[in-house]
Amino acid sequence: MDTEPIATGAEADIYVTEYLGRPAIAKVRSPKAYRHPELDRRIRSSRIRSEARLMKDAREVGVRTPFIYDIDIIDCAITMEYISGKKIKDLLDEEPEKAEIVCRMIGEALARLHNGGISHGDLTTSNMIMTPEGRICFIDFSMGSSKIETEEMGVDIRLLERAFSSAHPGLENAYKALIDEYCIQKKDSKAVMNKVQEIKDRGRYT
Repeated sequence: MDTEPIATGAEADIYVTEYLGRPAIAKVRSPKAYRHPELDRRIRSSRIRSEARLMKDAREVGVRTPFIYDIDIIDCAITMEYISGKKIKDLLDEEPEKAEIVCRMIGEALARLHNGGISHGDLTTSNMIMTPEGRICFIDFSMGSSKIETEEMGVDIRLLERAFSSAHPGLENAYKALIDEYCIQKKDSKAVMNKVQEIKDRGRYT
């Protein structure tokens, strides 16, 4: 494993490593000094298992996620497939002419996720990768949930909407295509979009 993480977050560090000779990513949940050590380990271990389960569940409903190679509940780490493609954020920035096609792919994948009762919880274009095979791969399910209600679906879409408005100005039509595809594929999409509007209204008046 590399001694220096390639990414550091509030909850975890990400390292490049190998697993049985294959390139891999290790995600290690960081200890929290303010928690009792045993309680801290239990919380981190539970969250690691939950994230791995969500990634497996997402694949079962047809959404590409990294394959899990190993789960270490002692060190609170997941070792998973290394996805060698390009982040969707970079792809949209560098090749805006592909934005509508890519966004329709995102909309379809998100509808599959929500139809399967799964939310991502931190849905931005930095947490999606275009694989060399031309599929959208969702990464980082650390804030995701299963058996979700319309609220969690609305939050996913609202987060994505804000990501587009801040990181991808000028791609409004591509985002509309994303939502259009989502609504075509999502069961009872009208209820979800009403919830998105409700969430936006809450922020406006609080």
